[in-house]
Amino acid sequence: MAIPTSPKERNLNATAAVAAAVVPAAGRGERLGPGAPKALRELGGVPLLVHAVRALARSRAVGLVVVAAPPEGVPEVGALLDSHGLDGKDIRVVAGGATRQESVRLGLAAIPAEVEIVLVHDAARPLVPVDVVDAVVAAVRSGADAVVPAVPLADTVKRVVPQAGGRPEPVVETPERATLRAVQTPQGFRRAVLCEVHEKALAEEASAGQAEGALPPVTDDAGLVERFGGQVVVVPGHEEAFKVTRPLDLVLAEAVLARRRASDGF
Repeated sequence: MAIPTSPKERNLNATAAVAAAVVPAAGRGERLGPGAPKALRELGGVPLLVHAVRALARSRAVGLVVVAAPPEGVPEVGALLDSHGLDGKDIRVVAGGATRQESVRLGLAAIPAEVEIVLVHDAARPLVPVDVVDAVVAAVRSGADAVVPAVPLADTVKRVVPQAGGRPEPVVETPERATLRAVQTPQGFRRAVLCEVHEKALAEEASAGQAEGALPPVTDDAGLVERFGGQVVVVPGHEEAFKVTRPLDLVLAEAVLARRRASDGF
């Protein structure tokens, strides 16, 4: 199947128009330091993963959330989600893989065939507002094949030549900031497109192996769509949908959560 390069209107029936979401959460997230896997670190006394799943479940557009957990931790993660009152939506836990890409593939396999819209969301983005989730799903329903929420960059960006050993890095260029966006999740996809690009990526990995000149890895699913000729569109993201990667991010997330709880009982 060829990947369309422009959005087209599609008639999705009511069942197919309900989205499912995959949350890859099998990684360790070592930049946050030693201890529990990143998805299980606590924010306001609740694991990041629980916050992320709740954020998706709050959307009426999402009917199923599939969490790809560490293979040895599937029962623990399932019990964790059950213990935090997430039984209002269909929440499933499956064994994830060695890479984020593999975890997404395994999550996709657990989604019923009739679901035509799939979101992929980082467990480390616990505070994404429901409006962002809804906007992503709406854009796919309107005909886009792949949708990413994103925000404008506040900082000037330089492209450099990386150097080993902490040596000064020569600047190659300064891209026009107005054309750049910082991409967030959940990213939304027409299910057929997402499955196809993952199949192509798997075939590419098998044929390339460790051969010199192999294509560089992509860091998100939208990147796979781009690699294989599809079109990705951007909808507005939100400053609070940032990724908790380093200890300072966790401090900022705690402040945001405290403000929410004080203002609306979040």
